[in-house]
Amino acid sequence: MRDFHFPGRSVSIGTRYAAATSHQQATLVAIDVLRGGGNAVDAAVAASALLGVVEPHSVGIGGDTFVLYWSARDRKLHGLNGSGYAPEGLSLDWLKRQGLGSIGGDSVHSVTIPGAVRSWEALLNAFGSRKLGELLQPAIAAARDGWPVAERIASDWPAHVARLAASGASRDQFLINGNAPKTGEVLRTPLLAKTLEAIAEGGADAFYTGPLAAGMVKSLNEAGGRHTLADFAEWYPQMVEPVRINYRGHDVYQIPPNGQGLVTAMMLNILAGFDHRSLDPRGADRFHLQIEAYRLASAARDAYIADPNHARVPTEEMISERYADRMRDRIDLRRSMNDAVIEPIGPNDTIYLTTADAEGNFCSFISSISGAFGSAITCSRTGVLFQNRGSGFSTRAGHPNTVGPRKRSLHTIIPGFVTKDGTPFLSYGVMQGFYQPVGQVQVLQNIVEFGMDVQAAIDAPRGLRTGNAFEAERSIPVATLEELARRGHPIATAGLSYGGAQAIMPVNGVLFAGSDARKDGLALAV
Repeated sequence: MRDFHFPGRSVSIGTRYAAATSHQQATLVAIDVLRGGGNAVDAAVAASALLGVVEPHSVGIGGDTFVLYWSARDRKLHGLNGSGYAPEGLSLDWLKRQGLGSIGGDSVHSVTIPGAVRSWEALLNAFGSRKLGELLQPAIAAARDGWPVAERIASDWPAHVARLAASGASRDQFLINGNAPKTGEVLRTPLLAKTLEAIAEGGADAFYTGPLAAGMVKSLNEAGGRHTLADFAEWYPQMVEPVRINYRGHDVYQIPPNGQGLVTAMMLNILAGFDHRSLDPRGADRFHLQIEAYRLASAARDAYIADPNHARVPTEEMISERYADRMRDRIDLRRSMNDAVIEPIGPNDTIYLTTADAEGNFCSFISSISGAFGSAITCSRTGVLFQNRGSGFSTRAGHPNTVGPRKRSLHTIIPGFVTKDGTPFLSYGVMQGFYQPVGQVQVLQNIVEFGMDVQAAIDAPRGLRTGNAFEAERSIPVATLEELARRGHPIATAGLSYGGAQAIMPVNGVLFAGSDARKDGLALAV
């Protein structure tokens, strides 16, 4: 239980259904769907579609979606990988012939085929009880009639004005008189509303084929892209078997590569070898172990994770106990590692939301346009803001993650799900790029090791070891940072708070839901 002498949020508690998203209006839309008899996946799709309008720097129909869905009917967790691929005409050789040694975040070559819309339809076809057209109506209304820009979103917007102003369609759609909208200022995106209406009427095929696809391809080609109508028409999401590891008697699930969910699994395997319950959750020992586990696991990610349809990804070895043992042996509790050289194997801005319904289904749902405002390239014909997920490709010949035709890049977004004794224990996720696995590990440990409720587990102080320093939120105690510095960790204050999280945890028939105050969101359980 939290200390009521200090500001904070109480956990939301209910017995029927729950939703937690990064925007209050999206949570209300999800609850309305659930109240009207829709299920967890219906609510998640409706909320995600609305977030693509009201939180445009993070998500939209120009981006991707990953999902873990617990079906109460068959008591099984299902995975969906909705990440788009590079166009058929994009290759490392072609880039080199153009004199390009990398793929920048604002480059048209960073634009991969958007995966969100077909992913929504696939989820609804497999598990939903409502039609896509019905669930898009709140998003259509917001885009057409306008919405007041929320506080955290407004604070992030100004940093990207120059990028948005460089593209006429982005300037027109996302700036007001050349400026970022302020908190409470109403923004409208009528062109996007028309595109959403077309999808509502014609389904996902209306987006991936026909006039909408032709308009997007034309805009991308005008910017120098290699995209074709076939690239759009032939892309489909994949249903996948989630990857599982066990941590302290809890089965922790992730989407397999090309996502970075294996980093969460590797970190937990490493940390399972240390006694955490005797540690201060805000103390130096806890953060030191977290830092070192992430440095080791992220080095393995950068070396091995790629699209398994185009490269060998040694998934089973990466999440094995023997691999964790070898990495764990390199951690010294008294001092930081000089580097995090990978262990050899074999021969050699995002939104997260979660929903739960009265039938016992849970949806762990994450979607993104990659960087803030993605590529900053907006289609002047459809209002679609394109993601820049292709900037995650390597341009080093021979690397597993090297850019290639119809290849999916290393992906950062990862939904999380945990079961215990074969029943749901936690549906959760933490946003923000490469911080996500660290955030998932920290939130889960806060619950399992330190007995926090989901809201307290989300509220706890955060930090990330980047290439330069351990970048800490100001809420981490000074004494902790001083001790980390003594152990050899460079320390810096984070420019922004880390990520945003949502979680739903069922306990004895009661749903406990939490939402991160670092965003504009809200958790509601009824």
